[in-house]
Amino acid sequence: MTDEPKKPVCYGVIDEVFPMGGDGLRHSPGRCMACPHKTPCLRTALSTDPEADNVREERVDRAYAAGNLSFLARWSKKKSLAGKGKKRGA
Repeated sequence: MTDEPKKPVCYGVIDEVFPMGGDGLRHSPGRCMACPHKTPCLRTALSTDPEADNVREERVDRAYAAGNLSFLARWSKKKSLAGKGKKRGA
């Protein structure tokens, strides 16, 4: 047996561990901050959950809206994300 604590039911579920806040940004809830699985859980959510691509697109759109990303850079990043989604679904 291992000494590692059992993973909670919410482990790796992006809408549970990184939900959209009232300000339009994603935040980890307070209960996640005390969890020993916090970092690997978020990594798992962002690498396996189908909603993770939406999170990446939100980040690109925020950078563009803030003026930190040009139109062509935004287009390129969105096209890249769309291509990754097609590969994952195939």
